[in-house]
Formats: sequence, C-alpha cells, structure tokens
Amino acid sequence: MPGGIGLAVRASPKAGRDSIEGVFTADDGRAWLSVKLTAAPSDGAANEALVRLIAKSLGVAKRDVTLASGASSRLKRLHISGDPAKLVAALSTIIEGKA
Repeated sequence: MPGGIGLAVRASPKAGRDSIEGVFTADDGRAWLSVKLTAAPSDGAANEALVRLIAKSLGVAKRDVTLASGASSRLKRLHISGDPAKLVAALSTIIEGKA
C-alpha cells in the first residue's frame, strides 16, 4: 500500500490484558497478527483498543492506524500510514520479541 502498510489482525476481546501474542497461521495458510484486548466487542470499544495498542506498539499516532475492514469480525485489516520500511522493521521487532 502506498504511504504505509496493510496489517492482518486476529483480535480476541475480553482478555485479561492488552497484548500482541505473535503471528497466527490459519488452516488455509493466511497469517494474522494475534492480538488480545481487554475491551469488550461492543460499541467499537475493542476496535478502538486495537488501534491504540497497534499505534503505541509501532510508535505511530493513533490517527495513522485505521480499520480498513472487519469492524464486526475477529479477523481485521488495518492500514498503518507512514514509512513502510520503518513500520515493517518495528513490526518485525515486536514479532521477534514474541517468538
């Protein structure tokens, strides 16, 4: 994506704490970033918590993280604005720390 990256996320709401768990691979081979959120999936609270967590983890402003699809699904697509190389490097650091 120009001006940023796309990120596939599998969100699990109503967890004990907000955390990025690592990469989850579905049976069909698609990979998702697995994220746990304390917020309940009502009135967009979990989506808002997801945006906050991803923005904080990647060191970008909340306005740079937008929900592209999956507002009412566990499987979501985010668009993160910024320098793709820096975003991928930050994301790789987060994922490697969870391995």
